[in-house]
Amino acid sequence: MTKHPKEVERLHSIIENFPKVTITVLGDLVADEFVFGEISRVSREAPVLILKHRERTVVPGGGANAVNNLAELGVNVLPVGAIGDDEPGRLLLKNFRHKRIPVSGVLKDKGFTTVTKTRILAGMTHNARQQLVRVDREPESPPSQHVTRELFLAAREYLRASDALLVSDYGYGSATPAIVNALRQARGKAGSLPLILDSRYRLLEYSGVTAATPNEPEVEAALRIRIGQDWNKLTWAGEQIMERMKLQSLVITRGRDGMVAFNHRHAPVDIPIFGSDEVTDVTGAGDTVIAAFSAALAAGGSTEEAAQLANYAGGIVVMKRGTATVSREELLRALQKAPPSTRSH
Repeated sequence: MTKHPKEVERLHSIIENFPKVTITVLGDLVADEFVFGEISRVSREAPVLILKHRERTVVPGGGANAVNNLAELGVNVLPVGAIGDDEPGRLLLKNFRHKRIPVSGVLKDKGFTTVTKTRILAGMTHNARQQLVRVDREPESPPSQHVTRELFLAAREYLRASDALLVSDYGYGSATPAIVNALRQARGKAGSLPLILDSRYRLLEYSGVTAATPNEPEVEAALRIRIGQDWNKLTWAGEQIMERMKLQSLVITRGRDGMVAFNHRHAPVDIPIFGSDEVTDVTGAGDTVIAAFSAALAAGGSTEEAAQLANYAGGIVVMKRGTATVSREELLRALQKAPPSTRSH
C-alpha cells in the first residue's frame, strides 16, 4: 500500500529537521579495514592466491559507523567510546575530526586494543572485488574500570545537550547494560530522553529502553526460536521483545524482506525493502538503520515514520561497497523517487 502525499511531506519535514537534532552515541567504536589486492597467481607454497597489494582504507565501523551516518544525515552527534593507543584508534579520531565531530568523549585506554575488522578483497583488473577472508583484532579484556567510569561521566555530560541517546553494543565493553542503567538512574534530563538500542548479543539484558532495532537472527537468538517466513511467529516474537523490554517502539530488520515496526498503539507495520533486493554489500547496514531511525525519532517522528526513513537509508547503503553512509540529500531523493509503502497481512 502506497502512502498519501501528505505522509510523504511529513517524512520530508522530519529529514529537514535533522540538523536541529543532537544525539549522543554510546558505542563500541570499531575500525573497519579494507585491503584490496589484484590476483597475481597461485602460490607455490600452498593452494592459495597471491594478491598484489593495491589499496588499503580504514573507515569507522560498529558504533563509529553509526556516528558517521548520523553526521552524514546532518545530525549533531556526540560520540562516547573507548579506543586503544594504536593506529586504528588514531585513524578513527582523524576521521571524526575531519568531519568536525567532537572527540572529547572518545577515551584512549593504553591497555585496550581498538577493535579492528580487516577484510581482504581480491579481483582481476577492472572486475568487482570479492571478499576472501576477514581477520578480527579484538581486545583481550574490556576497558579499565577508570575508563568505564569516564565513559559514564562523558555520556552523562553530553546528554544534557542531547535529544536522544543511541546505544551501539557490539560486546566490547564501551556500551554495557550497567553503564546504560547508571545513565538512566542519574539525575537530570537523561531520564526522559529517547534511548535507542542496538545490541548484538544481550538484547534482553537492557531495561528502560525506548526503542530497539535488532535484526531477525538476533531476535531468534534472544527468544530461542526460528521465525522463517511465519508472519504470526514474527509478530509474536516482536510482542514478546516489546513486553520483556518494556519498549515503546521496536523495529526488526529482515534483510531482503524489509523490516517490521511495532508499537503499542497500532498493529505491526510490514515495510518492504526500498530499491533492489540484489544487494551489493550489507557491511554496516544495521548501523545505518539505527542512525536514521534514531534521527527520525529525535526529530519528532512516529515509530512508523522513523522506520520508513530507516528503511530508505538501509536500502540505499546496501547498494554501496564496504562500510558506507547515507546523506540527508540521498534520503530526500529516495523519498521523491518512490513514496513509502507497506504490505498488508
